[in-house]
Amino acid sequence: MTSHPKSTGAPATSTRPSTDLREWLAAATVDAAVFDLRPDYRAVLLTAEGLRGGPSDALSERILTDAEATAHRLLAGQPPDQLAQLTAWRETYRAFGAKPQRTRPSVEALLRRLDPAGLPRIDRITDVYNAISIAHLLPIGGEDRSAYVGPPQLVRAAGGERFDTTAGGEPVVEHPEAGEVVWRDDAGVTCRRWNWRQGTRTRITTDTSSAVFILDALDPLTDDAAHAAADALADALLALSPDTTLHRRLLAHPTAPTEACRTDPPLGRGCP
Repeated sequence: MTSHPKSTGAPATSTRPSTDLREWLAAATVDAAVFDLRPDYRAVLLTAEGLRGGPSDALSERILTDAEATAHRLLAGQPPDQLAQLTAWRETYRAFGAKPQRTRPSVEALLRRLDPAGLPRIDRITDVYNAISIAHLLPIGGEDRSAYVGPPQLVRAAGGERFDTTAGGEPVVEHPEAGEVVWRDDAGVTCRRWNWRQGTRTRITTDTSSAVFILDALDPLTDDAAHAAADALADALLALSPDTTLHRRLLAHPTAPTEACRTDPPLGRGCP
């Protein structure tokens, strides 16, 4: 185990993606202002090297179809926003000024698309992490790690940061609102409103071979449940790409009892 370094929120000085996975993961931070908002917040970061991207296929279809069935069982006919795990996210969005009726946490947005036709099929990697998200009821974001400039940082935005996205099918640059919780790297915002919308610069494509997945957890979701979701995602990624190398790190409040860092395979507690 390693102790969690207290984040200052200052962006790292790197101007290019780190090639050392352990160094890159160790540099990931959650700013103290975010923990002030939700001291119970945890993030599992899972990196995957050697992925085989591509269009949706029979394997990703099976994984996603099974997850859709699991999600239907978990919902048991109730609206997604009635689930305790999602209620926590809606409260958190309100706490930093977002309106969850308009900008929904990513897992809620996915669950609302289950009926009538199921989730859209995007590509084999995205389909798989969406599957784990709905089956385990937590937000998961997937990013192309090769597009990162410096490590991931969860901060409250100043308001002038660059966010690359699209509008009407055309590339545009937006800026987050001051105080908004965003994931960013040294080049700009990678995901707005904690887990609402991912940017185009770091999005996963059919050519992605290096990725980072961010699994977001709030109470009542436990550390064990968050790691179970990461285990399921690791298994699914290895099914897609058996030669993939996986590393993970749990980011938690500095006063949390432990921080876990695991290397997969094999799965096991402790930092390698």
